[in-house]
Amino acid sequence: MSTHRRGLFAGSAAIATAMALPAAAQNAPAAAAPPAQAQAPGFYRFKVGNLTVTTVHDGFFRRPVEGFVRNAPVAEVQEVLRDSFMPTDTLTVPFTLTFVETPRGLVVFDAGTGGQMAPTAGQMGANLRAAGLDPAQVRAVVVSHFHGDHITGLTTAQNEPAFPQAEIFVPAAEWAWWTDEGNRSRSPEGQRGTFENTARRFAPYRDRIRQVQDRAEVLPGIRAIAAHGHTPGHTCYHVSDGDAQMIFLADITNRPEIMMPRPDWQIVFDFDPEAAAQSRRRMLDRVATDRIRVTGYHFPFPANGHVARQGQGFRFVAADWTTAL
Repeated sequence: MSTHRRGLFAGSAAIATAMALPAAAQNAPAAAAPPAQAQAPGFYRFKVGNLTVTTVHDGFFRRPVEGFVRNAPVAEVQEVLRDSFMPTDTLTVPFTLTFVETPRGLVVFDAGTGGQMAPTAGQMGANLRAAGLDPAQVRAVVVSHFHGDHITGLTTAQNEPAFPQAEIFVPAAEWAWWTDEGNRSRSPEGQRGTFENTARRFAPYRDRIRQVQDRAEVLPGIRAIAAHGHTPGHTCYHVSDGDAQMIFLADITNRPEIMMPRPDWQIVFDFDPEAAAQSRRRMLDRVATDRIRVTGYHFPFPANGHVARQGQGFRFVAADWTTAL
């Protein structure tokens, strides 16, 4: 008898046995289930050629919608949020890291919050363990830019390195700006704390910092793409294996539900809003035209999928979950 037929007969027998039980037994309460956790572990795997990519959720923070977009009335922003079934008063901004298992070892794009920012953030460690990965396995941290939610997780609260075996790859333009105190007065007031945080978070890695130029190969199969504006050296990264490819978009958009349909909107976190909008359109046009899979730091988890054109802008198309490992 085939395995398939045995499975069918076994299932039929189980149903028949249950129906033959006395009514009292059939209606007996089920054994108490163990208490449910607040949320299932936040990790998601897919393949790029022979490379395994894992997105790992690090939590989120919330801020008011008002004041988020600088060059559009709040009512228009709320209309876009409403179209995406999102709250119109409070914006939830997720944090998601992208890990890539390569022949040279485990690589992570950006470092997360390290549990030292919003109380709703800092979940990377638990979710990484659930994914069977360990920060000690990381051989390279590839940084997109130096905003606190991207580099604070480089160190613990005691300023010990969180990735003890890793080299740190940084955009040369980003490093040049935030390590020069002469640039402080030329930086937006709300971002001037980045100078101190940069000095603190990179200090334990001082002998392992590698500066990366635009279009340079960071590691085999990983290449930098300058996308300045969000910060002076904001950089995306192209990952490829054979003909397969993906791009880590970093903060080319914040929530894609807002910034893809309105790529010219300028948000409060942009260092140079005009340059950020130009980089956003260029990168979104590229991944839409070439149909390249993307991950994004502030995308809704599992934070990967594709970008399609829609009207004068774009829309995010979440990846089909059946393509996961």
